[in-house]
Amino acid sequence: MTAHKPGDPTTLNRLYGRQSGHKLRQGQQELVDTLLPAVSVPNEGPITAADLFGYDRPLHFEIGFGGGEHMAWRADLLPDHGFIGCEPFLNGVVTALGHIRDGALGNIRLHMGDALTVLNRIPDGSLSFVYLLHPDPWPKARHAKRRMMNPGPVAMIARKLKPGGEFRFGTDHPVYLRWALMVMNGHPDFEWLANTPKDFLTRPGGWPETRYEAKARRLGHEVWYMRYRRR
Repeated sequence: MTAHKPGDPTTLNRLYGRQSGHKLRQGQQELVDTLLPAVSVPNEGPITAADLFGYDRPLHFEIGFGGGEHMAWRADLLPDHGFIGCEPFLNGVVTALGHIRDGALGNIRLHMGDALTVLNRIPDGSLSFVYLLHPDPWPKARHAKRRMMNPGPVAMIARKLKPGGEFRFGTDHPVYLRWALMVMNGHPDFEWLANTPKDFLTRPGGWPETRYEAKARRLGHEVWYMRYRRR
């Protein structure tokens, strides 16, 4: 399952769902007006750690960071690494900007929009980690092509990761889990880092709980933590 089928996220070239929610408060709008331009990924050209942060360093990429708490936690833990986060939802971007400001996190760059347009501009073999945590499951069969876990995006992720780099995927949705396992099963570019069920049922070290995961647990949902190493 490596071919890019027409209709998967690499060929649709569009975003689904709303991009803004409640009206921003004055302080939030100020973050958008002042901090967001300073930490935004450039609109054109190749994207490298040296271009973003002034020198080469391990580079992490998060697809759909929600409120940015995972990204901020990891960036604080690894201050000598660089982080790129992409999120189409304005209110999520504002929350992430608050984390950046409050934590003085100079090692994060943001893109408000489609993650794949940014990922495509990163040179192959440049990323140390890619994160896809609790993405929209699009549970109806006719919407399966909209899922980020599809052959086209996974092939792009594989190209962008360094050999030995890690792709982390988390979900609490059983339909999406089965779909993801089908896409990843036997993938020639990835090794599944799981030997026993405990390896994907227990949150690994260095993987903080997000608000989406906490909500899932409050609802009584199982959560799965999938780790894949780039061969």
